[in-house]
Amino acid sequence: MKLRLLIFLSFFVLKSFSQEKFSISGYVKDSKNGESLIGATVFKLGSNVGAAANEYGFFSLTLPKGEHVIAVSLIGYKTFTLSVNLNKNITKNYELAEESKQLDEIVVTGEAEDKNIKSTEMGTTKLDIKQINKIPALFGEVDVVRAIQMLPGVTTVGEGASGFNVRGGNIDQNLILLDEAPVYSSSHLFGFFSVFNPDAVKDVKLIKGGIPSQYGGRVSSILDVRMKEGNSKKLSVNGGIGLPVFSRLSIEGPIAKDKASFIIAGRRSYIDALVKPFVKSTSPIKNAIFYFYDLTAKVNWRIDDKNTVFASGYLGRDAFGAPGFKFNWGNTTGTLRWNHIFNNKLFMNTTAIYSNYDYLLDFKQESNNQQFNWTSQIINYSLKNDFSYYANSKNTIRFGAQALFYDFLPYNATGKFENTTIKFKADKRYGIEYSAYVGNEHKIRPRLTMEYGVRVSVYNYIGKGTAYTFGDTLANEELPLKSSKKYENGQIMQAYVNPEPRLSVNYVINSFSSIKASYNRMAQYLQLISNTAASTPLDVYTLATNNLKPLLADQGSVGYFRNFKDNMFETSVELYYKYLQNQLDYIDNANLFINPTVENQLVQGLGRAYGAEFYVKKNKGKLTGWISYTLSKTERLVNGISNDKWFLSRYDRTHCLNTVLTYELTNRWSVSTNFVLLSGTPATFPNSKISVQNFNIPYNTTGTRNNYRIPAYHRLDLGATYNFKKNETRKFKQNIVISVYNAYNRRNAYSVYFRTKQGSTFETEAVRFSVIGSIVPALTYNFNF
Repeated sequence: MKLRLLIFLSFFVLKSFSQEKFSISGYVKDSKNGESLIGATVFKLGSNVGAAANEYGFFSLTLPKGEHVIAVSLIGYKTFTLSVNLNKNITKNYELAEESKQLDEIVVTGEAEDKNIKSTEMGTTKLDIKQINKIPALFGEVDVVRAIQMLPGVTTVGEGASGFNVRGGNIDQNLILLDEAPVYSSSHLFGFFSVFNPDAVKDVKLIKGGIPSQYGGRVSSILDVRMKEGNSKKLSVNGGIGLPVFSRLSIEGPIAKDKASFIIAGRRSYIDALVKPFVKSTSPIKNAIFYFYDLTAKVNWRIDDKNTVFASGYLGRDAFGAPGFKFNWGNTTGTLRWNHIFNNKLFMNTTAIYSNYDYLLDFKQESNNQQFNWTSQIINYSLKNDFSYYANSKNTIRFGAQALFYDFLPYNATGKFENTTIKFKADKRYGIEYSAYVGNEHKIRPRLTMEYGVRVSVYNYIGKGTAYTFGDTLANEELPLKSSKKYENGQIMQAYVNPEPRLSVNYVINSFSSIKASYNRMAQYLQLISNTAASTPLDVYTLATNNLKPLLADQGSVGYFRNFKDNMFETSVELYYKYLQNQLDYIDNANLFINPTVENQLVQGLGRAYGAEFYVKKNKGKLTGWISYTLSKTERLVNGISNDKWFLSRYDRTHCLNTVLTYELTNRWSVSTNFVLLSGTPATFPNSKISVQNFNIPYNTTGTRNNYRIPAYHRLDLGATYNFKKNETRKFKQNIVISVYNAYNRRNAYSVYFRTKQGSTFETEAVRFSVIGSIVPALTYNFNF
């Protein structure tokens, strides 16, 4: 009997393994404009077997031979179902139509309703551009970077600061990608606006933890911004006229319907042009320069069912100055991509990337023939190959490789004093970073999914250049130069190899809740040098060298995710701990300006950041939005600094509360609001003073860095949108957006400094410096046809 049972079980197992299976694959797109729908879910109806569309809208789903009902869904779109007789591999493209909802059924578009429960992603937020458009913004301009600053774990040191900080990291620890090209400066006008034109943006994804193996190069976060591909159905024009700052215009349409399309979008500020007519000719600001512009473009061509090519680019510039002074900076990026489908299971994307960030600073006094000019530049060239192999319904394997070349000019300065010219030009610095990765999303059981993988990065610091060797000295003192050695083109001066394991686990408790955990190690071979309170466009980067080791970070996190009322509400709690090695800091009174041996002014130490993030989001109904709260702490430990004890990082904020709400009053009117409450950032305050000839010099006797906090930051923003009646004949849409930034006129402190009190030479007073200290109203007219 036992023998018969064994034979039967063996036959059953062999039969199940030998069951014939086939794949259905293709693209999921928007029926209105032909845009690929990232994250759309394709699944067998009535089961938990499914697949998600990748960054290009491609999917592949493997099922047993036979009849199946396939459903394609994405929140905000009508679910499409189709009966399929799967007796061979099938290629099928789907187009989804937007859902026409009643006012009380309005939903936030973006991804599958329960993706936050079922996926292994944690510390990850996806924002749809339609969602970002509803958030009240400074000067009425929709802003990607300001939108992500409303998410848990994301902060900034203050208004007017470039970039953003994620889980206590510096701004250089965020990998910002625009169509896969790295962007070094994410802001216009000293941090008031982001470089991303909302009319050209399709998808925004921020990854803070559980970072998949295909990403590398930064240790804190990935901001992956994907551009629109252009309307492949019809010509479309979008634009906006904003008061008082700038306007924008975009044009998109088919080159060949459903085959090739384009988009081109531009913005230009004009506050300088508006002010000039009202300024007297004798005023020193009559000829002031204060503007920015950017141009974004993309074209794609579907060669055949298996091959598609894309070309995209960005050009942005800021200019600021007055007579005798000129300052400008900007990014340029270019991306060429080729998508190729080998078969129903294997998808490839090959990308060539160019990125350039540079700035110019110029002072000139013609009266005494004096001039100073300073430029700096960092260029990246990169080639990468990414593959997705949909092995079966339980395993999706991603693998690839990348080569990244750094071409870096720290400074090129020229000083002219009467008849004397002095030149200061640093040696260019070069580095090559090679990386390869493999990762697998493995659905082990219906309730248990793991995504595991490893990335290996190899970095070579190469010539042509000079490698410096420094001697030992006391902690927190400038290292003495010991020797130097010159290297020729391509010679390796220093090499580093770093394995970077990744792991994410998701256990689904039931249909509306799950527990997740993740771990990732990241390596970063480029760091920002700055000893200012906040980063500026003038900050200089440095590569890992023979003296400066690469930055390493290990991060672990665990979270509980739960949805309520048929996925109307999403909630989550995440705990994280991040440990950093070789984090850059600087000695007291460091000389970072035009210094060929700047490495002896820098020190490397440890860092740690830990905290809890709470998130509640409402996706459906008249009222939508989210509330987030973060409790966290960020510290550093550097030999010789702050008495060799852990001290608070400049980016530490203990409490962060963000509220973003939108309410649809009618089909025409909607209102929105933001509220932000943040702990003040740490700063080093004096506890004593030295008086010299009736002049007070504030002084800190304890040697403790960042020993106080500036006052807390809080702000309320209001917005209202009125949609005009749609012109059905011309398909013309228009709306007006009214916004009020800093509605109750709060003067938030950007920094606090100390000075001798006027009229009393023996008293010292603290002075609060505010970047925005008033209500900022704005009016924007938007149109689309």
